[in-house]
Amino acid sequence: MRYFTLILSLLCMAVFTAQAAKADRRVAFVVGNGAYKNVAQLPNPPIDAKSMAGVLRNVGFEVVEGTNLTRDKMTERLLEFGNKAQGADVAVFFYAGHGIAISGTNYLLPVDADIKSEMDVKLGAAINIDLTLDQTMSDAKVKLVFLDACRDNPFAAKIKSNSATRSVLVQSGLAEMKSGEGTLIAFATGPGQTALDGQEGTNSPFTRALMAHITTPGVEIQQAMTEVRAQVNQETNKGQLPWGHTNLIGSVYLNPAGKPSANAAASSAPAAVASSSGGSDVELEFWRSVKESNKPEELNAYLTNYPNGQFKSLALARIASLESGPSTTTRNLTAGIDPATFTEQSNQTTEDQIGLDKGQRRDVQRRLTGLGFDTNATGKFDEPTRAVITRWQGARGYPKSGYLNKLQHKALLSEIVATTQTSSTDDDAKPAARARRSSPAGAGGGGAAAAPRSTGGADPGAAFIGGMMGGVVGGMLRR
Repeated sequence: MRYFTLILSLLCMAVFTAQAAKADRRVAFVVGNGAYKNVAQLPNPPIDAKSMAGVLRNVGFEVVEGTNLTRDKMTERLLEFGNKAQGADVAVFFYAGHGIAISGTNYLLPVDADIKSEMDVKLGAAINIDLTLDQTMSDAKVKLVFLDACRDNPFAAKIKSNSATRSVLVQSGLAEMKSGEGTLIAFATGPGQTALDGQEGTNSPFTRALMAHITTPGVEIQQAMTEVRAQVNQETNKGQLPWGHTNLIGSVYLNPAGKPSANAAASSAPAAVASSSGGSDVELEFWRSVKESNKPEELNAYLTNYPNGQFKSLALARIASLESGPSTTTRNLTAGIDPATFTEQSNQTTEDQIGLDKGQRRDVQRRLTGLGFDTNATGKFDEPTRAVITRWQGARGYPKSGYLNKLQHKALLSEIVATTQTSSTDDDAKPAARARRSSPAGAGGGGAAAAPRSTGGADPGAAFIGGMMGGVVGGMLRR
């Protein structure tokens, strides 16, 4: 009986331990402010925040996220974060945007901040970092703070001019901060220094380095920060060196990848997160964070950070689609393109060598339209068509000229067009269009099925198959 009781106790302990592991909570506050109303705007912090939010979600964090927040909206997000962070195992605070230091105290600036004096700051126009961290994260077991806000104080001149009768210390960058127990604080650069925002439309050097290292599988956070400092220092030609203060009392792994840790806060991330390649995880999360974006600058940020990334062609295609306006077409980029297509130049001579007749030129125009690059199927490569060809070339990563060569023409023919919006101004194209409308099995000569628009729940798979069959039948007819 005694042995039975012991076994039962051990089983209960195992269940309790398993439940405790499942209850491991990771919470993050991620905000990037750039669209300031009263001072110079910063183009990159919203991109930094979106990228960082994706990276943290990938290792099991519940993220309270925001971009370009006013004072009221920042307060709302901070209250939400504070509630979620109570008793959390790991709490992360990430902010990118304008920050200021006055008399040794650091403040974050909402996008509607309009600071004329020190009094404005102390009455709440800016957000006191020390008080904010204390109120929102004090109950978390491990607290990690990343501040990419060490830029020139945009209100410095106003504050100084309105404080002529008293001594007010308005600093460059942010002031030094000390971390409490279980806390790591990391700044983009040293106290009193200013950090670089990076090339417009990309991540800042500091955020880019954080994304590359803090979730590397099996790497402890302090080791990761050493790598962050080295990368930023090298990338900026020793012009910027991140600085921090650490008072952690154990090893912390944001992506343990099976590595055991004595610290309860460093428990394993979900199994699905473990990966053999930290870099590919970061790229994947970056792409997920921007792939549905309607802002070309966010997609360009992916291309800048990953110029040879696995989603390069998709990013280029989406940028081209946004630049050419909304499209309801379906497109599928095929693999197996001759590598020389991406380097071989094209001009009038290379296009003449293809020997396109009027019908084949119409075919090119219809295909471009079916891929989301709208143009009229006139059979004439006029100026508007040249512009469309240039956009298509740019979207696919081919040399841009507005003219085709044999490799590009072959690549265009290999792309599958599911539906086509056919538009023609040539009179001799109209009978063919009428014939297609009158025939239930009408196959378009442009290598794509001319399908009527559906206002209901048409099966997209059927549309895709229809497009392929139309291309096959059209090709047979051309022979």
